[in-house]
Amino acid sequence: MTKYQALSNNLTKLKLNRFAEHLNHLLDHQEDEPKSLTDALYELTTAELKYREQKKVALRIKLARFPYNKTLLDFGFSYQPSINQKMIEDLGSLRFADDNQNILFIGTSGVGKTHLATAIGIEGCKQGISTQFIRCSDLISKLQTALAQGRSEEVLRQYARFQILIIDEIGYLPIDSIGAKLFFQLIERRYERKSTVITTNIPLSKWGNTFSDKML
Repeated sequence: MTKYQALSNNLTKLKLNRFAEHLNHLLDHQEDEPKSLTDALYELTTAELKYREQKKVALRIKLARFPYNKTLLDFGFSYQPSINQKMIEDLGSLRFADDNQNILFIGTSGVGKTHLATAIGIEGCKQGISTQFIRCSDLISKLQTALAQGRSEEVLRQYARFQILIIDEIGYLPIDSIGAKLFFQLIERRYERKSTVITTNIPLSKWGNTFSDKML
């Protein structure tokens, strides 16, 4: 076995896959673009770290359960002139998450609320922020099932811990009083501690009907 083969095996055992790939390129171009040992190692380790971060981001996006992978660059602001693009771009900076602020997107179906919420969530994943996307009806169902199983505290803690929680389509389906109270408990735990992003086509004046409790 040559020293190169031994080195390649060592890199495989150490799971330095991108390091190994870039090593071949570096060796092939060493005569044309000679590099010092320090420069070569810096280039190789930087490539490996970048690759690992990309894998982490991809995993965070997968675990966040977004309905699709769309960014703010994919959003057609020209088709929605009523939307303040600079404000949305500021939200995309995640400054709101640093201050534990919330976002509420209200509008009719098809205007891009879910796209914008998803894009902000994906940016959160890229920045290493724990993020989760869930439809409101699915969230209420999970909370009610957990209550019936005596696990409501566990599930409330689970959804309370995400730095950014995106709750999509509030009002799409009716929420009974038990579901509404569980939802309120979750929001209460997150308020001023974490950031919640909500999309809905129901104006605030009608939320009392949606949650079966006007006071709530």
